[in-house]
Amino acid sequence: MADRAALEDLVRVQGERVRGLKQQKASAEQIEEEVAKLLKLKAQLGPDEGKPKFVLKTPKGTRDYSPRQMAVREKVFDVIISCFKRHGAEVIDTPVFELKDFDIAGQFDPMLPDAECLKIMCEILSSLQIGDFLVKVNDRRILDGMFAICGVPDSKFRTICSSVDKLDKVSWEEVKNEMVGEKGLAPEVADRIGDYVQQHGGVSLVEQLLQDPKLSQNKQALEGLGDLKLLFEYLTLFGIADKISFDLSLARGLDYYTGVIYEAVLLQPPARAGEEPLGVGSVAAGGRYDGLVGMFDPKGRKVPCVGLSIGVERIFSIVEQRLEALEEKVRTTETQVLVASAQKKLLEERLKLVSELWDAGIKAELLYKKNPKLLNQLQYCEETGIPLVAIIGEQELKDGVIKLRSVASREEVDVRREDLVEEIKRRTSQPLCIC
Repeated sequence: MADRAALEDLVRVQGERVRGLKQQKASAEQIEEEVAKLLKLKAQLGPDEGKPKFVLKTPKGTRDYSPRQMAVREKVFDVIISCFKRHGAEVIDTPVFELKDFDIAGQFDPMLPDAECLKIMCEILSSLQIGDFLVKVNDRRILDGMFAICGVPDSKFRTICSSVDKLDKVSWEEVKNEMVGEKGLAPEVADRIGDYVQQHGGVSLVEQLLQDPKLSQNKQALEGLGDLKLLFEYLTLFGIADKISFDLSLARGLDYYTGVIYEAVLLQPPARAGEEPLGVGSVAAGGRYDGLVGMFDPKGRKVPCVGLSIGVERIFSIVEQRLEALEEKVRTTETQVLVASAQKKLLEERLKLVSELWDAGIKAELLYKKNPKLLNQLQYCEETGIPLVAIIGEQELKDGVIKLRSVASREEVDVRREDLVEEIKRRTSQPLCIC
C-alpha cells in the first residue's frame, strides 16, 4: 500500500508539471516528453481495482439538455408565460398527489373561457414563429348528437369517437374499416357518420348544420352548434377567425371534455398547386370540461372550466431543427457586458467595476485570468454573443471614464463611470428574440 501511495504522489506531481508547462506555453517537444513520463507512471500504477466505479446514466424517459438547448427551452417558456400573463393569468403550483375526500369549495382556480384560450393559443404559436398553423375546433355535444342521429348505439359512442379521431392521420376508408370490421358498426351507420365527419369550414358550416333536418333535431348537437356560432363571433372580434377551422372529425380522446374542444396543428405547404396544406402534428390542444372539478366536490357542484396545453417538447424539437437548418447561433447566457482590461495589472479595477455593475442589476462577466489579452477578451464576446465590452485602461482610469465598445459595430465611446450603468441599460433594453 505504501509503494502504491508513493507512486500516486509521483503521478500527481508529474501531472502538475505537465499542466504547468502547458500554461507556460513550453515547446511541444518538452510537453510530449513529460506527458510520456506521466503515462509511464500511470501504467505502473495499474487499474484502480479497489475503488468503486460509477457510471452516470440519465433515468429512463429523461434526457440531458445542453446550454444551447436550455437557452431555447427558456425562451420558449418565456414566450408562453408572458402571453398568459398578458391575459391576466395567475401562477399556481400544486402537489402531484391530492386526496379526494376534502371540501374544495372556493379552492379551484377558474380558467379562461374558450375564446380567450384560442386567442392565447394563436398568440403563442405566432410569437414562437415555428411556421403556419391551423386551430381545429369541434364540440363533444355535436359529436354525441351526430352519433345518435346516425344510429350508433350508446355503448359504442366512445370507441367510435376514438376511430373518428384518427382521421387526421389515416383515410376515411381505413377509419370505416376499423369501425365496421373491428368494432362491429353497421356499414350504413358508418357511411352516415362519414357524410358528417369529412366536413370542415368556418362559421358558414355551423350555420349550415343548424339547418340540417336531422342534426338540428338533436338537443345536444343544437346546443353545441349554438355555442360554436357564438364562439366564432368572439373569434372574429379577436381577429383570429381565419386561423380557426370547424372540423367535425376532431374528437379528442379524453372523456372529461364536455363541450368545445380544440387542437392546433402545424401546416406544411402543399405538394401541388391547388391542394390544401397538410397538418404535420399537434402542438397545442384544449377544451371545456365542466364536470371534472365537480368530481372532487362533496356536493357535486358543476364548475365551468376550460383549459389548454402546449406541446412544449414538440415545439422545442421544431425550434432546434429550424436553428440547425439555418445554422443560427443561440446565446446560452444573458450577459449584457464583459468587463475587460486593455493593459496588465488591472485585475483589481476589473473586479471593482464588475461588482458595481452587478449591484446595479447589470448582467456582467469578466475573464478569470489575471492579465488576459484584450484581443482574447473581444473574441470571447464574439463567440458568446455578449453585445458590449466595458474596457478599463490606465488612461481611462486617469480620465474617470470607461471605454464602451459595441461588439457588433466595433464602435467605441468614452462614458463617464457614473453614467455607465444607464448607458448599458439603454443599449440593452431590446427584448431577446427566440433565435
